[in-house]
Amino acid sequence: MSIHKYKALLEQRIKMTFQEWSIRASVEEREVYRFLHNLKGTAGTIGMKELERVAEQKLQLYSDEGFRELNHSEWKEELHSLLAFVPDISEESTQPDNTFLVIQPEESSSIKENKILIIDDDAELAAYLKGILEERSYSVNIALTAERGLKLFYDWKPDMLILDLFLPDRNGLQVLKQILEKFNQAHIPIIVISIKDSTENKIHAYRLGAMDFFSKPIDSELLGALIDNRFRMKRHWEHSIVVDELTGAYNRKHFNRVMKHLISHYQRSQSLFSIVMMDLDYFKRVNDSYGHLKGDEVLQCFTQVVQEAKREEDVFCRYGGEEFALLLPNTDKHQAKELMERIHKQLSLRVFESDSQTFQVTFTAGITDITEDNSHIEKMVGEADQALYLGKQSGRNRTLIFSPHMAGNSMGHRLNILIVDDDPLIRDVVVSQFVRWQPIKNMTVCVKDYVDGIEFLNSDWYSEQEKYIILLDGSMPTIDGLEVLDRIRSNYPERNIIVAMLTARANQADIVHALQNGADDYIVKPFQMPELMSRVERLAHRVIQ
Repeated sequence: MSIHKYKALLEQRIKMTFQEWSIRASVEEREVYRFLHNLKGTAGTIGMKELERVAEQKLQLYSDEGFRELNHSEWKEELHSLLAFVPDISEESTQPDNTFLVIQPEESSSIKENKILIIDDDAELAAYLKGILEERSYSVNIALTAERGLKLFYDWKPDMLILDLFLPDRNGLQVLKQILEKFNQAHIPIIVISIKDSTENKIHAYRLGAMDFFSKPIDSELLGALIDNRFRMKRHWEHSIVVDELTGAYNRKHFNRVMKHLISHYQRSQSLFSIVMMDLDYFKRVNDSYGHLKGDEVLQCFTQVVQEAKREEDVFCRYGGEEFALLLPNTDKHQAKELMERIHKQLSLRVFESDSQTFQVTFTAGITDITEDNSHIEKMVGEADQALYLGKQSGRNRTLIFSPHMAGNSMGHRLNILIVDDDPLIRDVVVSQFVRWQPIKNMTVCVKDYVDGIEFLNSDWYSEQEKYIILLDGSMPTIDGLEVLDRIRSNYPERNIIVAMLTARANQADIVHALQNGADDYIVKPFQMPELMSRVERLAHRVIQ
């Protein structure tokens, strides 16, 4: 690689760092220190002596252990002279961006450097690897001991670990296990390197969680290719973790994460955003009439319509079942409604076919935008939900904007306690306890019981305007409680329905299975009624939020 290429990579690093910092409220002192430290070393290596001198001069202003927060004007003023070494960077590109940038998972690698932590007591080898990897535009930090490596992990939050199998301070596989467990929790690829490349050591490393084992001496080209490959794999992991597999929309985990960012940004800069909660109308009828495969096609088509209509910075998520959410940065509620009207129109043009029959689908949506009074995830989702449910009650296939008067007219003032259990004594006792129960003021409670899962599933038990707590026996004749749970979660929206399993099965695997399939609680028989009442009361507060 030529010196000109090295210089271009270094200029790109400066440019990307400044642009990334410019969209943040502040930068930590130690982050600036590490940037200048790496800049000084690389600049000197490739012959950019003047840049090395400036970086060394600036480095004296900062500490690697410093926690001082530098706002935009502070770091820009102190590092302004570095701009002279990046010819194509404009002054405007380092100005703070007043629009909120929602970084999508697959795009994050192009905005920040991938950080690699090397833990190896061979200082010369670690320094050599650092130089090689920094030439490939990676940001690299070195620890010569396990203790220092753990500290850097927590402070620096690297994206990959290169770890020597044997370290001087706390040698032993237990120490390595501690390090590896911490890195695996963050889905960080781990490459173990060692001069002792016996089969036994490799087995130990792989069993502890290492992804790769490299023998010393290191082939730098091979290591570089491997690291590039692992970062591509990591980006795929990160993408798959937050993307709904069926529709390709983001999932609820990503929704919560972006909501936190948007609310935090609003609290710092008053940047407006809107949230839209959407629900496909009569979706259960689609599944019942045309089958689940056709239902999946409808979900995918709806996602495609929304994705084509929204802007690039808008974030579309599958909230659960046939429920979706759309986050709209820099958009008020009236602008959001205009977008929804366009989506209503586009969806009305889609016609679905099944066994020579055709049908169409519609959706209902509720909108709210952020204010000082509702700047919490639960509050905003609740407001959009109230508008959504009022839209369903008033005819569906429409979008309503939340207003305060809806709080008094909103759906959900009826809570249904449903007991599905083949034991008549259990049903009688539970019904008698809950029939006069009122956990929340102005909440009407209706209690029903079913002798088994078949009777329950065949009944017309569900209404979109009401809330449900289902006490479901895990072991029943004809159809098992876990299968009933599967059907509930497949055919009905999660938001309105809490399921607590009642069963004599105390087996841990059964409990895990129930929770993985969507159970919200698990109560083992025999139980005391005060305990059951207390658990259900907590669930009631949860379902009406």
